[in-house]
Amino acid sequence: MGVAQAERLLKSRWRTATMAAGWAFPADWPLAEVDEVCAAMLDDADPGDALVRLGRARAEAGAGLSETLLDLAALHAVLTEMSHMVSPDVDALPSRMVRMTALGWADVVTKQAGECSAEDPLTGLATAAYLRTRLGEVYRETPVAPLDYALVLLRLDVHRATGWSRVVAMTLVSDALRTVFDGGETVATLGPCVAAVLVRRDGLLARRVSNLRVLAADRLADDPNVRPVGPAKVWVEQLPDTHAEARALLTSLGR
Repeated sequence: MGVAQAERLLKSRWRTATMAAGWAFPADWPLAEVDEVCAAMLDDADPGDALVRLGRARAEAGAGLSETLLDLAALHAVLTEMSHMVSPDVDALPSRMVRMTALGWADVVTKQAGECSAEDPLTGLATAAYLRTRLGEVYRETPVAPLDYALVLLRLDVHRATGWSRVVAMTLVSDALRTVFDGGETVATLGPCVAAVLVRRDGLLARRVSNLRVLAADRLADDPNVRPVGPAKVWVEQLPDTHAEARALLTSLGR
């Protein structure tokens, strides 16, 4: 089988697998970068640069990270089936494929983040800037804001984790945060490994904090990609007396 024919076969099978996995918009799948990845996978060349370009192209086309990785998983499944046509070390590809594609995707999304005023594109949580705005509203709304409100903080221990593991871990705990605090609370990211929820103090707060602790641990335990990440620390932070002090507190917590 010629090289061009092999590339067409890989592309066709990849597209079929991706569509079967649930790719939402078939017309958006074909890209020049798809052809580049196919060529790289069937050559002795390092596919890393092609995967980075594919990740960038998917982000620029509006594909989310989960959809991009679904497509990548379909590619790997096809490569495994066609392993007699590709490099013998195909079994070592998954982690590198994920890392390089995600880096390309994140590069574009990070550049776009400045245009996203209220939501962090990687986690789907509100930005720290939006949380500061909400705190300003709270302090203007009531003279006893520190008594009526509090911050629930979640921090991940990521000192042993790689960049990709950190992204996965924050995505998982972000889902846990939204699950527990689903009553209109402001749930925001403060930094690469810190998230906060602005909540009203009530009789259910302690139980919700406990639920978050358990659910975050479950989410992290379910995914082997985040094993280097330590357990999530969850606690309640009292609001200071003034809005200025609250803004300074957010800055220190996000470091």
